[in-house]
Amino acid sequence: MKNVKLDNIDKIILRELQENGRITNVELAQKAGISPPPCLRRTHALEEAGYIRGYHADIVPEKLDYNLTVFIQITLSHHAEKDLDNFAKLLQSWPQVRFCYMLAGDPDFLIKVVAKNWPAFQEFLTTELISAPNVAQVKSLPTVRRMHYSAGVPIEEDL
Repeated sequence: MKNVKLDNIDKIILRELQENGRITNVELAQKAGISPPPCLRRTHALEEAGYIRGYHADIVPEKLDYNLTVFIQITLSHHAEKDLDNFAKLLQSWPQVRFCYMLAGDPDFLIKVVAKNWPAFQEFLTTELISAPNVAQVKSLPTVRRMHYSAGVPIEEDL
C-alpha cells in the first residue's frame, strides 16, 4: 500500500465519495476544482493507499421488512485471545449481526442486530446468542427509531 499525503483536494474527494459513492468522476472533479483525469488518478491512489475500503448502497432496512434494530452489550466468561477470536468468528457467521466492536472494560462487545420482528429477534437471542459458548451476560437495547446517521468520519479541509 503506497503512502498518500492528503491535501485539501484529496479531502474533498474523500468527503464527496463518502456522501455519494455513485457520483460521477466528472461531478467529483468539479467539486474538487480539478479536471477529470487527475481526479480519477487521485481517487485510485486513495483506494490503493487504503483510505477507501469500498463502496456500498445504504439500504433502508424497513423496505426489506427488517423493522427492529437492537444494540446488544455482551460480556464473555473468558478473555484469552483465542476466546475473543472464536467469539468474533461466531458473530461474523450470523447475518443479522451488522456490526461488532470489542470494547475496553465491561461489557466486552457491542453489536448491532437487525430482525424482521420481535419473535425473530427472540429466536436469535435465545437459540444463538445466549446459548453461544463463553457468553456470560447479554444486555439488549432495542431502538425506537434512528434520529441521526452520518456515514464514515468528519473530513475537514485545512485552512
